Parts: sequence; structure tokens; C-alpha cells
Amino acid sequence: MARVQLALNVADLDGAVDFYSKLFGVEPNKRKPGYANFAVADPPLKLVLFEAPEGSERLNHLGVEVATTEEVKKAAQRISDAGLATVGEDGTTCCYAVQDKVWVEGPHGPWEWYTVLEDAASMSCSPKSCN
Repeated sequence: MARVQLALNVADLDGAVDFYSKLFGVEPNKRKPGYANFAVADPPLKLVLFEAPEGSERLNHLGVEVATTEEVKKAAQRISDAGLATVGEDGTTCCYAVQDKVWVEGPHGPWEWYTVLEDAASMSCSPKSCN
């Protein structure tokens, strides 16, 4: 199975592991001092965390594109049920597309779950993605 790998430097490994466990609904695949990784099946992702208290984060946001609004809603419910606050945006224009999405603020910046409904003529921006 192919999957994207995302490696992040994190200041608080325990806090990051707690957040990503809730966000993706899985526990770490491997946990060592200063290191953790997640093998997430859905969506296919290898998430690697390196504890780096002095590291600087320059990430705008991260996202997961899904095929349908129903998948966005299911993700929003699961994330909310895990105790994380979500902000939904239905029919928003962002990145030359009309999208339904949900945002959750993570320890290293915002995450979005989204689906593209149709193309749009303008760039526009979601409040979270134009920081």
C-alpha cells in the first residue's frame, strides 16, 4: 500500500502523540524515546514525530482530501467524539474549488478534512488557510 509520509519536529512528544491518536483514531505503531510513528490505514499515511523542543514550525496547514461530503461529516463526528473542537465550512471557496470541510486545530497548526464539490473561478480563501 502506498502512503504519504509526513515527518514533524514536535516540542512536546506526549502531547503530539495524544492529539494524533485522537485525530486519526489509532495508537502509535512505534514509540521510542524522542520518537513515535503512526501507520495510518485510512487515510494512507506514515506520520513520523521527532521530539525537537528547539525546532521551529513553518507549516501553514495539513489536509486530507476525501471523495464525499459524507466522509467529511463522518470524520468531523469522529474527531468531535474524541474531544477535539471542530469548525465546519460547507460550500466554501478555497484554492479554486468549492469545498465542504472541517477544521481542527492541532498542536502544530490546523488540519482540514475536505472534499472538492466543483471547480471555482477564484482563489478565495478559507479563514483557516489564508493566515
